[in-house]
Amino acid sequence: MRARVTSPLVLLLALVLPGFASAQISDQVLGARVADTVQRYSNFTIFDDVNIEISNRVVTLTGRVTAPKKKEETGTRVSKIDGVRTLVNDIQVLPVSQMDSSLRLRVAQAIYGHPSFWHYASMANPPIHIVVENGRITLCGYVNSDVEKSLAFALAQVSGSFGVKNELKVDKR
Repeated sequence: MRARVTSPLVLLLALVLPGFASAQISDQVLGARVADTVQRYSNFTIFDDVNIEISNRVVTLTGRVTAPKKKEETGTRVSKIDGVRTLVNDIQVLPVSQMDSSLRLRVAQAIYGHPSFWHYASMANPPIHIVVENGRITLCGYVNSDVEKSLAFALAQVSGSFGVKNELKVDKR
């Protein structure tokens, strides 16, 4: 008879504890899971930039992507992560433009084709992201030094752009 009483209790605990465990996840751990999910999204490229903010398991996504599908799919993937209480998807979709597409490719070739950045180019997720909107270039992501930050900025000065904004951060690790 004791085994019958224990079985429903074990089942009840198994159903309740996963929810309890996700409620106890820290924002820092959740942030790492969200970042990993975004980076592992197969359509996420160097031409997209997604930023993550988390407060009390409320995840806010911002940034810019090159297609509406990317915004939707990124949001869907993140919303399925255990521990996300609420998702606010404020990612902006960049306008479709042949000029912007051409600038993206030329800046990527200038930066990742330079010997100083070959080690980044060989990475599965290169850390320098190139966002182009209406001819304006923004460099986002991380580099290892101020010298690399300055060099990337100089290389991004391609003809046809209306300016370059350097938002690269130096990774202090």
